Amino acid sequence: MATVANPQPWTYTLELPRDPRAPGIARATLKSVLHGHGMPELADTAQLLASELVTNAYVHTEDPSSMRVDGEEGDHLRVSVWDTCPRVPALFGGIASGACGGPESASGRGLWFVRLWASAWGSDRGHAGGKVLWFELSPEGRRVRESASPVGCGECAGLEAVRRKAVASGAAQRAVEEATIAVRRHFRDAHLLNGSTW
Repeated sequence: MATVANPQPWTYTLELPRDPRAPGIARATLKSVLHGHGMPELADTAQLLASELVTNAYVHTEDPSSMRVDGEEGDHLRVSVWDTCPRVPALFGGIASGACGGPESASGRGLWFVRLWASAWGSDRGHAGGKVLWFELSPEGRRVRESASPVGCGECAGLEAVRRKAVASGAAQRAVEEATIAVRRHFRDAHLLNGSTW
């Protein structure tokens, strides 16, 4: 009688130099890891959110950072980004400051995407004098977003999920309007201009 082993948890850590190419390298690595572990449905969202956290580390520190990816096939995914700055952004539970505002500010918008799209998110302090910002995704949550698209497009569904969360969380009117425009612009450009119909 053949048996199938239960999926084992796995972890990857990527050390990132302070380099403007670090977010792109983090995205490519994460995509490869998720495809290798049979979780390609999480790749687009995970790459976007990880890129935001790695970019945050690059912009707000003068030192290297690292990205850790923890998961289990068919279960959830956790991506953590460590940097040397001990200050936790307000959007992740830190003290409010002008450096990281809300959806209307010039900076910090990427962290709003993490909060809106992730299944869970947070921060940890005291890691070698710095901090860790993290998010989690689950395959079930991703399938719900994809099924919400009228044409079966994952990007449409993801943008619509952001819009719905902005409305539900009582975000500023401008943030809701920008999210609505993003949905409409993507749908027009990806599905109407190329001859597709709804």
